[in-house]
Amino acid sequence: PLPPTPTATPPPDPEGAALAFLSAYEARDYLGMYTWLVPSVQAQLDAQRFTTLYQSALDTATVLTVTTQLRSVLREGATAQAAFHLIWETALVGTLEADQTMSLLFEEGRWGVNWHEGLIWPDLEGGNLLYMDWVIPSRANIYDREGQGLAVDSRVVTVGVVPGEITDEQALLNTLSAVTGLTPAEIQARYTGQPADWYIPIADIPFDVSQAYRDALEQTPGIRLGEKDARYYRDGGIAPHIVGYVGPIPAERLAEYKAQGYRGDEWVGVAGLEAWGEPYLAGEHGGTLQVITPQGEVVKTLAERKGRVSRPLYTTLNREFQRQVQEILGDRTGAIVVLDPHDGSVLAMASGPSFDPNAFVAPLAGNQRRAVLADPRRPLLNRATQGIYPLGSVFKIITMAAALEKGGYTPDTLYTCTGIWTGLGPGAIKKDWLEGGHGTITLVQGLERSCDPYFYDVGLALFNQDPQLLPDFARAFGLGQPTGIVGIPEVAGLVPDPQWKLENLGEGWSAGDGVNLAIGQGFLTVTPLQVARYVAAIVNGGILYRPRVIDRIGAAPDGSVPEEPFPAQAVERLPVSEETLAAIRRGMEGATQRWGGTAFHRFRGLSVPVAGKTGTAEAPGAEALPHAWFAGYAPADDPQIVVVVLVENAGE
Repeated sequence: PLPPTPTATPPPDPEGAALAFLSAYEARDYLGMYTWLVPSVQAQLDAQRFTTLYQSALDTATVLTVTTQLRSVLREGATAQAAFHLIWETALVGTLEADQTMSLLFEEGRWGVNWHEGLIWPDLEGGNLLYMDWVIPSRANIYDREGQGLAVDSRVVTVGVVPGEITDEQALLNTLSAVTGLTPAEIQARYTGQPADWYIPIADIPFDVSQAYRDALEQTPGIRLGEKDARYYRDGGIAPHIVGYVGPIPAERLAEYKAQGYRGDEWVGVAGLEAWGEPYLAGEHGGTLQVITPQGEVVKTLAERKGRVSRPLYTTLNREFQRQVQEILGDRTGAIVVLDPHDGSVLAMASGPSFDPNAFVAPLAGNQRRAVLADPRRPLLNRATQGIYPLGSVFKIITMAAALEKGGYTPDTLYTCTGIWTGLGPGAIKKDWLEGGHGTITLVQGLERSCDPYFYDVGLALFNQDPQLLPDFARAFGLGQPTGIVGIPEVAGLVPDPQWKLENLGEGWSAGDGVNLAIGQGFLTVTPLQVARYVAAIVNGGILYRPRVIDRIGAAPDGSVPEEPFPAQAVERLPVSEETLAAIRRGMEGATQRWGGTAFHRFRGLSVPVAGKTGTAEAPGAEALPHAWFAGYAPADDPQIVVVVLVENAGE
């Protein structure tokens, strides 16, 4: 059986019917509006068609809110005229207002609206429609600091291979080599070993090049073409965790984007700078709202907005240097961060395993996209800013600073390391990584040789002085809090202290906790970017900069908006003296340049002197190998870059 036709509770007068109809209009309750139509109109117009007419008109006009004001009601017997004012607030073309009059009739024992299309908007009476002529700016590019493209908008053709469809491999390789400029071996390497039904993108080529070779490309089995006027990420993704990628508007955010004047079918930034920079990269939509006849002839223009052109983003990266850093990390699980210590600029940031952002925009790359999303190694995670790890011995830099500033130590304070430490009692013996120990050494030598017993002893002394002292120093070095980098997501990590342990574990802070923290173990977790930031402060005289990956926002091409720089921002100073910083630098230089230093054999003989600190951090899991850290700077005598490397489960 058909559902019953909605009916309204009969109002006492036409004013009540008019108010009820308009209130439902403001709520965009189209079924509620329909209940207030007179029966004779309902007999000619079903509720679904009525709803569609309103939804179509309001969606076309990008209406955000509807406001009505009932002005007057004049009644003559069984008829009445209600004058009202209608206001549409739209996302794209501003405010639209109209004065209208609706007729009401008394039929079948109740008052109702004698409805027609003109009550949606006056100009729609007689079957006219609304039409929005959209003006959508082309998406602006993302560049490195020199203007080399990282993410560009252009018409390209993706040339790819489906391995299982190849019938004449040599012919395929010859054709693709001629089109792409790659060698047959390079092409073959890209699809060899891949699943037979996967579409493997080989290269994106200019549209005109594809036309010159179109017959050969279309007639060679195994070659697939995907034409697109879309985003292209250079070299399979330069800094993909920073640049991000675009995609269709997520369903859960569609209303949000439409409220900003989006049509709804655009591709928008969904990760990285593509997402953060959406207001700049996409510009502002414009459009002309017109009334047209059912035949498409323009009757009038109701409103228009010109919109705003898009603007490019310039990063602090160097494209070629970033590519080299990514190649060095390779398929290892970990991260590399390279900072300019003098202003906090990110010169390179790599996270592994990486991913090709073109998998999210290439029309035939669905299999790769699904593989990236399903990969248990989580390639979309930016381990440089979102990976949290125990720091291990690189934390000894902070412990040394606290010892020099608050613990009564000097750079030359002596300690005799036998390879065994019993400061927590005979039941809690701790051993050094070097069997037999380091002998009698200074604090500076303790850092360069990463002597665990020395720093256990320092940790115990600091704990006995004040259990909060070392955690507070760690926070003063920027740990346990976001760095404040703009444009990419990051996590805070954790600096444990007595209050944290009591609140989260219900236990008191012990001497063992203080000792573990002194060598970067226990509950401490950090991001590689946080480490690079405080090492940069060691180098630059103690200034903690807000790391920056955005150098500037480019000027509007039409000159309407000037270039907007993102200058360096000094946030705070480390609570240490220049003498303390110099002592730490001596220890880091010794780690790489003096015999006995933990990285001496790795850096011996380099033409550029490097200073640094190695770290081995215990990883979760009984069988897991420890994480490997290196934090350093170069040249050691005139630092221009700070480099932090983390490789998960790499061992000593």
